[in-house]
Amino acid sequence: MAEANDTDVMMSYHGDFPKNDRKSSRYPFCVVWTPIPILTWVLPFIGHMGICTSAGVIRDFAGSYFVSEDNMGFGRPTKYWKLDVDKVCGNGAATWDKAVHDASEEYKCRPHNLCFDNCHSHVAMALNLMRYDNSASWNMVNLCVLSLIHGKHVSWAAFLKTWLPFVMLSGVLATFILTFNLQ
Repeated sequence: MAEANDTDVMMSYHGDFPKNDRKSSRYPFCVVWTPIPILTWVLPFIGHMGICTSAGVIRDFAGSYFVSEDNMGFGRPTKYWKLDVDKVCGNGAATWDKAVHDASEEYKCRPHNLCFDNCHSHVAMALNLMRYDNSASWNMVNLCVLSLIHGKHVSWAAFLKTWLPFVMLSGVLATFILTFNLQ
């Protein structure tokens, strides 16, 4: 009985994903995000992004000519943004999966560019192909902002993995600035 109650609490806190789905990193119909060491420590809104199929399999543009499957380039997701499959133009899950597949196949033929053609662009292409929310204007900037606003951390540990290095670096920087300015 306690097991069922724990699962119910976790499901309501973590967007209706059972604990075992989170442990295996299965987030159907989601955009997932994980921090990039050093870069995210300085700019915590910048990280590595992937998109999941209807079965929760993660696809992410992890490097030039390489789209990984279920093995994100910088580790397991720390945040997810659950999207509504009913906002896909077409046949729901089938259209979603085809768009994720087609975007992944396209990005297997592209070089990775950190600033202009990256993992966020791969996710944007998938959303554009499925015309998610009746839009074909998804891009890396609006994905970054919307995932920051709508994304949920998968656990407290994931929250700390995302934000603790930034807070610590900011504290060290503030200490140095105050120390040298007060002399």
